[in-house]
Amino acid sequence: MARVEDNKGRVSLQIDVVSDVVCPWCYVGKRRLELALRHRPNIKAEIRWVPYFLEARVPAEGMPRVDYIGQKFGVYQRFTPGHERLIPLGADVGIEFRFDKIYRQPNTTDAHRIIGWAQKSGRASSVVERLFSMFFIEGGDLSDREMLVAAGRAGGLDSDEMRRDLLTERDKRFVERQATAAARAGIGGVPFFVFGKKVSVAGAHEVEVLAAAMDQALGIEKTPAANFA
Repeated sequence: MARVEDNKGRVSLQIDVVSDVVCPWCYVGKRRLELALRHRPNIKAEIRWVPYFLEARVPAEGMPRVDYIGQKFGVYQRFTPGHERLIPLGADVGIEFRFDKIYRQPNTTDAHRIIGWAQKSGRASSVVERLFSMFFIEGGDLSDREMLVAAGRAGGLDSDEMRRDLLTERDKRFVERQATAAARAGIGGVPFFVFGKKVSVAGAHEVEVLAAAMDQALGIEKTPAANFA
């Protein structure tokens, strides 16, 4: 297959990122992907964010974080061992995790809808970054529609239109179908990256691993790794 280059000589590469905005490893993975792309200035990335539900049983209105952690781990801890491990890893990529600020666990269907709407204009990554920051650094409640609207503005979306659409069923089923398709493709954890529909990487691997996967995707032919349509 011929490579498609833009007027700057960069090669286009589609990167599917399966993630959830309440997954701290996904935040680390996003930052590591961005660093990997800086090491590959010859690549013009077309990033497509694919929804995943880290915990689909969280009610639509969200739930207290203390209850969520207690149910998930059997006992509430302000910092779980996983949190402790993530704090220095986050710092390495410029994330100041503040797990102690999070007081509410959201259902992320509406957040994924906002991301999908921004995706249509190619500005979803800005919305994803804002949602991650709101939740993991500011301790924001992503069940709050006004907070989602504020995140959507980072992707150029209209506030009034978002408010109207969040009150409807627009794209809810589509988000659910995408998340189901990811699960049926065998994805049991996130982040999960698919480079050029050829090479898959499971987990928030180091920058070198992600960069190597890009190189591999641009140099080989393979059966598509996953389809989230």
